[in-house]
Amino acid sequence: MIADYRRHVVTWFRRHAGASLLLVALQPLNSWGQDTLFTADLQLLSRGEIRNGGMTRDAEDPTSEDQSAFILDRERITLGYQRSWLEAKVAIQHVGTWGHEGASTTSIYEAWGKLTTNNGFFAQIGRQALRYDDERIMGTDDWVMAARSHDALRLGYDSPQSGKYGRHRLHAIVAYNQNLRSISSPISYYTDGSCPYKTMQTVWYHFDTPRVPLGVSVLIMNIGMQAGRLDGQFQDAPHTEWQLVYGGYMKYAPKHFSIEGSYYRQTGHDENDAKLDAWMAAVKAEWKPNNHYSVNAGFDYLSGDDYVAVVDKGGMGMPFHKENKGFNPVYGSHHKFYGAMDFFYLSTFVNGFTPGLQNAYIGGTYRPLKNLGLKAAYHYLATGTKLEGLNRSLGHEIEVEASYSLFKDVHISAGFSYMTGTETMERLKRASGDGSLRWGWLSLNFTPRLFSAKW
Repeated sequence: MIADYRRHVVTWFRRHAGASLLLVALQPLNSWGQDTLFTADLQLLSRGEIRNGGMTRDAEDPTSEDQSAFILDRERITLGYQRSWLEAKVAIQHVGTWGHEGASTTSIYEAWGKLTTNNGFFAQIGRQALRYDDERIMGTDDWVMAARSHDALRLGYDSPQSGKYGRHRLHAIVAYNQNLRSISSPISYYTDGSCPYKTMQTVWYHFDTPRVPLGVSVLIMNIGMQAGRLDGQFQDAPHTEWQLVYGGYMKYAPKHFSIEGSYYRQTGHDENDAKLDAWMAAVKAEWKPNNHYSVNAGFDYLSGDDYVAVVDKGGMGMPFHKENKGFNPVYGSHHKFYGAMDFFYLSTFVNGFTPGLQNAYIGGTYRPLKNLGLKAAYHYLATGTKLEGLNRSLGHEIEVEASYSLFKDVHISAGFSYMTGTETMERLKRASGDGSLRWGWLSLNFTPRLFSAKW
C-alpha cells in the first residue's frame, strides 16, 4: 500500500508540478535496497628535498647558509561510506617535518556527507576538497603536504550522462568562516591558515557538447576577506572587503590532439581596501599520438602592478597601493603551473608589489615501460609589467621528473630542477646572487586499501 501511495504522489506531481522540489526529494527513496559499501584507505607519503640557491645568505648570521635539506611527511586515513543515495567521507591527516615536533599538525582534511538523487541533483555539506577544470583557480594543491579543503555547502546538478543535447553540470558553493562561536563577539574572521577567506560564494557551470569533444566552463567566485582590526592599531572597525573572480575555461580534445585555454578577471577590493583590477590568460596545446609519449607547449600571462618598487638589498621600501593590478590565482593548485620550483604565487615578492608573470613553456612525457613515466619541461619566465631600471626577464628553468610504480599501491618518484636567475630575479625574490638555483626531491608514496566491505 505504501508503494502504491508513493507512486500516486509522484504521478500527481509529474502532471501538476513538473520538477518540484518534493519530487526531487522523493526519487532517492526508490533505491533503498542497493548495496552499502564501506572502505578504509591509508596514505603514507614521505618526500625529501634538497635546495641550493634561492635565498640570500644573512651576513649578520654566521650560521646561515644558502642551502637546505629536509624530509616532509603526510599520514592520512580515509574512511568512506556509500550506498545508492548517501555518501560520506572522513579523512584525518598528520603533516610534519622529520625531527621537528613543533612543525607537525594533525587535522581533519575532509569530513562531509552527500545526498544524491537519481536524476543528478545533489547536496554536500562539510569539509571537502574542491577541484574544478584544470585547478588553476580552485584545486586541492596536493603537492603541499597539508593540501587544501573548504568548509562549505555545495549544491548542484550533474547530468547522469551525455545525451543528444550534451552534458550539463551546475554547482553552487557557499562558505562562511568564524574564529569563535560567540553571540557577543564581532562578526570577524582573521585567518589562521586553516582557511584563507571569511566568506565565499561560487557558481560553476560546465557543458560538454554532443558529437564534438569540446568542454566549456564558466566560473564566478565572490570572496569576502576580513579587513580592519579592533586592537587599536587600525582606525577601521572589522568589516568585509569583497573581490570577484570570474572567467571561463575551454578544452577541445579530438583523438590525438588537445588544446585548452582560460581567461579570468579579478575586480573589487583586497583586505587592505585597495581597488582590484587584474586579469590572466593561458593557453596550452598537447599532441599525444599514443600512450607512450606526448609533447605539450603553452603560455601563461598574469597581470601585474603598473609600478613595482624594487630597492637595493638593505634598503627600505614604502609600498602603497592605490590600485592592485597583480592577479592572484586564489585557491588553485599552483604547483601545476609557473615552474616546479614554486617561486611564484606560493611566496610573495619583496615590498608587497606584484609585477605579474609571463610563463612560456614546452615539455613532454615518455613512458618506456608500463610502470615507468618520465617528464621534462623548459620554462622561460619574465615579469608581466615593465620595471624601472631592470629587464623583465626572470630566468630559465629546466625540470625533469621520473615516477615508478613498484606495486599498484606503492609509488616512488623523483625530480630535479635547475634555474638560471637574472638580476631581476635576485632583486624581486631576494634570490641567490650567483644566478644558479638547484632543487631536487625524492618521494615514496604508499596508498593501500586497508579494508573494504559490501553488504
